[in-house]
Amino acid sequence: MMEYIIFSALFIVLHIISYYTAGAINYRFTKDIYTGEDSLSTYFLRDTSKKEEALRINKLLIPGQIIRGLLMSVVLYPLLGPLGELSFVLRFAFLGGIMLIYADFASAIPFCNTIEGLIYMKKRFVTRDIFLKIGSEAVIYSVLFGLLSSYFLF
Repeated sequence: MMEYIIFSALFIVLHIISYYTAGAINYRFTKDIYTGEDSLSTYFLRDTSKKEEALRINKLLIPGQIIRGLLMSVVLYPLLGPLGELSFVLRFAFLGGIMLIYADFASAIPFCNTIEGLIYMKKRFVTRDIFLKIGSEAVIYSVLFGLLSSYFLF
């Protein structure tokens, strides 16, 4: 039981580090998508340039990421033994790939960088530029998480 608790706790920490790092890097190139009255996300995301919205997001961000990290870690419990037996490169490919594919591109949520988004969203939300800008954050997160988790979790 303790092995699972330690795994989840460390998983959560690595997830949060990867999430914040990818977000900080990517935000420098995508700020125009997320802030301002005429931003692309005006229709469906809170405007982080407004103080009250930014405060709300900051208040909920860490608890939300802890819950996400916990849920993602729990579904891996049955695979801990086999994952531990894989080489570093295979663990990286699996863990980074599962984050990139399952948690992002193949997600059932229609967004600017998912397959569902390409199907259901209006054309103005899924241009190549927007897809690459938002998708690059998922790539950065997945690579970083894959590297960190492959090294520290096993």
